[in-house]
Amino acid sequence: QVQLVESGGGSVQAGGSLRLSCAASGRTVSRLGMGWFRQAPGKERDTVAAISRSGDSTYYADSVWGRFTISRDDAKNTVYLQMNSLKPEDTAVYYCAAKYVLGTNYYRNSNEYDYWGQGTQVTVSS
Repeated sequence: QVQLVESGGGSVQAGGSLRLSCAASGRTVSRLGMGWFRQAPGKERDTVAAISRSGDSTYYADSVWGRFTISRDDAKNTVYLQMNSLKPEDTAVYYCAAKYVLGTNYYRNSNEYDYWGQGTQVTVSS
């Protein structure tokens, strides 16, 4: 089992930055492929970013490309999402997800993940 706890959400003005953290426990994060997803009210859950087990491969949604950065610190069992140049349309609940992987790929679809955090709210005002 893997437990995921997100933190770092909050309210910020457009153009500002936030860094989300996802702390994993139960199993070593070095065996996990990780992803960040978000869901705005009345909308489906969308992929934001994903990172491979090694950290060498990453994926970003077009909407966040160049503004968000996903990274991992296996020594701290933590995955991060650095969010810069935030826009009001980035407002959503952000979720961290994990799955055990053997290879070096990232996984971009939410239905590929087995473990989910409880989510953290990000609100960007104009």
